Parts: sequence; structure tokens; C-alpha cells
Amino acid sequence: MTAKRTPTRADGDVAGTRVEQKERTRQRLIDAALALIGGGSGFTSLSLREITRQAGLAPAAFYRHFRDLDELGLALVEMGGVTLRRLLREARRDGIPPTDMLRGSVQIYRRFVADRSEVFRFIAGERGGGSRAIRNAIRTEESHFASEMAQDFRALGTLPELSSATLQMICGLVVTTMLNAASDILDLPAGQTQQERELIENFVRQLRVIFLGAARWRES
Repeated sequence: MTAKRTPTRADGDVAGTRVEQKERTRQRLIDAALALIGGGSGFTSLSLREITRQAGLAPAAFYRHFRDLDELGLALVEMGGVTLRRLLREARRDGIPPTDMLRGSVQIYRRFVADRSEVFRFIAGERGGGSRAIRNAIRTEESHFASEMAQDFRALGTLPELSSATLQMICGLVVTTMLNAASDILDLPAGQTQQERELIENFVRQLRVIFLGAARWRES
């Protein structure tokens, strides 16, 4: 009868290394898809072979991490949701003065779009196209982002007279405006400072109209 071997610390290290290696490979596939999107390809036009070639992996490696391209797309949506939540956290951390909250928030958002252009390009492209599963996942992330924004407004005492449902609706309009603006920001030609300034001013005015309307809203 063979004695059962007691697991050692080395076994744990090997298992940990395998998990880390698997996570690194998964991230390489995600980064490869984002790089292709950043290069101008739409997610729906990408093929498994393109992604694995960009990642420097064999095509068979893809299926050890994702069932299909839709599942990879859902991972990208989740990454987009994390990015949006970081945006809110940064806005809280910066402590934007109430008198300049809209403009300050727009500037933070502009920086986020520039720094994470591939993620925003993916979200902007897939919101109205692509598979139903990805569109639904994006809508869910938008709703979560709007809910967290509404909670922030409640904590700040913004629009206290509005019901939770109405405040959620207002925040939904803000999120829609933000994501629409992302497409315009991403399409800005490099070095066109005047065009960028006009775009930012228009974005601020759109948000101001939403909040002016919200301030005058009367619950039925």
C-alpha cells in the first residue's frame, strides 16, 4: 500500500504559479483584443486567430480561458465597468468644488477617456451593435454606474427633493451623455485644441441643461 504524500509548500508554490500563469495568459488575450480595437478594428470584426496571433499564443490557448468571443467581450465590458467606477472614485478623491463640479468632472472624464481609449472605444462601439449578450452587459454596467452616481448625489445633498427613481433617471441621462461624448472625444484629431475646447464646452452645456431641468422637475 502506497502512503499518501503530504502536500508541501513547494506544491502550493507550483499551484500558485500555475494560477498566476493562467491569469497572465488570460490578460494577454484581453490586452490583444484591446490593442486591435485601439488600432481601428471593431470588436465584432475580430477573429479568434487575430487575437491569439496578437497575443503570441496558439489558437487552442483561447479556449482554455474563454468559451467564445462573446465571453471575451463580456470580460471587456466588466473591465469597462471597473474603469467607470474608478472614475467616480477619482472625482470623490479630487474633491471638486461645487461651483465648478460639472467642468471639473468633465475634465476628469476627458482624461479617463484618453488614458483608457481602447476600453471606451470598445464600449462606444458595442453599445449599439454586436451581440445581444454584450449589449445587455453594457446596459447593466451603465445602470450600476448611474446607481452609484445617484448615491453620491444623495450623500452630497444634490437635488434632495427628487425621489430615488427620478434621481436614478437623471443619472441615467448623465451616463448616456457621457458615453455619447466618449465617441466624440475619441474621434478628436490630434493637436486640435480649439476643436477639443469647443467639444468640452458643449459637453458641459449638455450636462448643465440636464441638471437645470432636474432642478425644476416636480414629482407628480
